[in-house]
Amino acid sequence: MSINIIMPEMGEGVIEGTVSRWLKQVGDFVDQDEPLLEIETDKVTTEAAAEEAGVLSKILIPEGETVAVGTVLGILGDSSDDSQPSPKVNQTPAITKSAVQEPILESVQLDLNARDTNGQIGQYSRKRDVGWVSPVVARMAEEHNLDLTQINGTGKKGRITKRDVVAYLETVKNDQIAVAKEPPPPVTHPPSPITHHPIPATQPPTPIPASSDFLPHTNLRRQIADHMVMSKRTSPHVTTVFEADFSAVWAHRAANKAEFAAKGVKLTFTPYLILAITHALQRHPRVNSSWQDDGLALHRSINIGMATAIKEGLIVPVIKGADGYNLLGMSRAVNDLADRARENKLKPAEVVGGTFTLTNHGVSGSLFATPIINQPQCGILGVGTIQKRVVVVTDEFDNDAMVIRPMAYLSFTFDHRILDGASADHFVADIKREIETWT
Repeated sequence: MSINIIMPEMGEGVIEGTVSRWLKQVGDFVDQDEPLLEIETDKVTTEAAAEEAGVLSKILIPEGETVAVGTVLGILGDSSDDSQPSPKVNQTPAITKSAVQEPILESVQLDLNARDTNGQIGQYSRKRDVGWVSPVVARMAEEHNLDLTQINGTGKKGRITKRDVVAYLETVKNDQIAVAKEPPPPVTHPPSPITHHPIPATQPPTPIPASSDFLPHTNLRRQIADHMVMSKRTSPHVTTVFEADFSAVWAHRAANKAEFAAKGVKLTFTPYLILAITHALQRHPRVNSSWQDDGLALHRSINIGMATAIKEGLIVPVIKGADGYNLLGMSRAVNDLADRARENKLKPAEVVGGTFTLTNHGVSGSLFATPIINQPQCGILGVGTIQKRVVVVTDEFDNDAMVIRPMAYLSFTFDHRILDGASADHFVADIKREIETWT
């Protein structure tokens, strides 16, 4: 019996996915729960496993193709079976491990002429001048200020896909480079007597030397780049830096590492930091918010994203309801998300919905950094490496002494539209106090 391999539902609002890589070839035997292929969305790359054992009979969607949820990707069955994919896509799919059973939002279309009350282009409507486009395509068009009517769609019924937008952007980039290489026209008029030389509003891109090697961007690298540029354009970034004494946390961790290990949990500094952030957010709800033109969206839930380095770049899994964890539970959650992030086993729902982000860049030896806000959040806390340093401490009798303490820099980057310097400093001071008085 043959089973259709279906593009699974990957989370709320995700209506399509890209076949990033087939892990098996036609004729290969696949065990139950064995990874079969990698699926990439605009949020995450994850492995999809086979629900039943069998032979991969056919691959219908090649690597690199983006298709809608419910599309038949291939057939799992007997190697001699010449079955065609069933027209019913609601039968039990062969992929379930990466599926998130959440409602899928209907596709929307970008109305290129629509404007909001502030005159901004790029609102969503149902005007049928370019056909239906996915939220991913609509977002890319808005971020790059694209006219979708100029892009040829290669999807089903001429639909514009994410790949079409990426190809269009590459074409525009190459055209700009070609124009930059053309010699300027000869000067036919005498030079102007004006002595100053105004800088042109836009500069053409620098031509790429012929001796350079070319490394194509991965989809994840493009998404990171787009999000970072968008964030810098959206929020006025300001960073404040504090120094924290980790002696209390250091001692607590040393005293409890063995007990946690006996329960199968690795105790790191990250759970301490997330809990300290959570307690500070409870006292400073304005930091746990998002800017909107008519006011602030104060989030009731505290969902902490933790930036995690992976081979292809950076991903931010989110701990939902962080205020409901104790140290042991938080450690388990941190271990689980970090491990699955590095194994490409996160679900799309696990990398969205964050209200604040922690980036522990100190694991690579960095002292402090100025991280970029993960939109649409208010701020992000960067933690540098914990390093033993000589510091001056003052006792209750106002006597100073030089001691060696494990110290680290806390750099808080915030949206200046939401917070001013004093509010930001009070928030970080609370985190510092939590760390230095941990019991």
